[in-house]
Amino acid sequence: MRNPQLNRHGELTHLITTEGLPRDILTHILDTAQTFVPLADRDVKKVPLLRGKSVFNLFFENSTRTRTTFEIAAKRLSADVFNLNINVSSAAKGETLLDTIANLSAMQADLFVVRHEASGAPYLIAQHVAPHVHVVNAGDGRHAHPTQGLLDMYTIRHFKKDFANLTVAVVGDILHSRVARSNIHALTTLGVAEVRAVGPLTLLPSGLDQMGVRVFTDMKEGIKGADVIIMLRLQNERMGGALLPSSHEYFKHYGLTEEKLALAKSDCIVMHPGPMNRGVEIDSAVADGPHSVILNQVTFGIAVRMAVMSIVAGASA
Repeated sequence: MRNPQLNRHGELTHLITTEGLPRDILTHILDTAQTFVPLADRDVKKVPLLRGKSVFNLFFENSTRTRTTFEIAAKRLSADVFNLNINVSSAAKGETLLDTIANLSAMQADLFVVRHEASGAPYLIAQHVAPHVHVVNAGDGRHAHPTQGLLDMYTIRHFKKDFANLTVAVVGDILHSRVARSNIHALTTLGVAEVRAVGPLTLLPSGLDQMGVRVFTDMKEGIKGADVIIMLRLQNERMGGALLPSSHEYFKHYGLTEEKLALAKSDCIVMHPGPMNRGVEIDSAVADGPHSVILNQVTFGIAVRMAVMSIVAGASA
């Protein structure tokens, strides 16, 4: 069965998830992003790849980093960018998602960047747009956040060069994290030697072992000897009940402190998709310390999102 993100030529025409994407496509995105990184140091930070194209940012959930970096990325590609304010749009009057998309498509939209609280919403949109219109998932429910996964892969490759011999620990609320899912699929596809999932049993989904992931409930064991530690935010808004005794207890057992970080490799890098809850999943001394590459992730996110939009928009109809 053909991957719905690919056209009949095997080109990436939508980006909905990292799951099922072949290694060569992931690598192509990372390589393309690398060509855009130097733009940040130029006086004129634009290239004409999306000149004349209309990019619509549709964020049905709150966002700081993702929404802003997508807007910057589209503008650096010379696209015309339109940010729909959902709270004052007709969606607030009951207009359906597909009717919203149909009306914006009638305004000659070329690319939709969509964040939605419902898992599968970007895929639904991709099924209903014309062949020349492209959809990029900016996070859907608990399902996927593929550009975050890709910018995390770019960050790891930038600092560690090669995926093959790495041990990567993903720590925290994996059950509710679309970032964790996107990262795990990308890490395993790119050939990381060992992917670890670390967290309390109540926040670890079933089936991780079937994905080739080692599961740890003891954080000290889980991060011991790690090359990369990816910390995750507690997704309190997605928790249906009391899955944890308290944030204080969580930090005691699963918060990343300098003491725990000392168990990892001496050159370990620490990552976090943001927003951070300091003193809950990560200590400020670590978040702002020499091992942290959290702000590098944000910077690289612009280039990665430029790469994704330029690639999907360049695919054949």
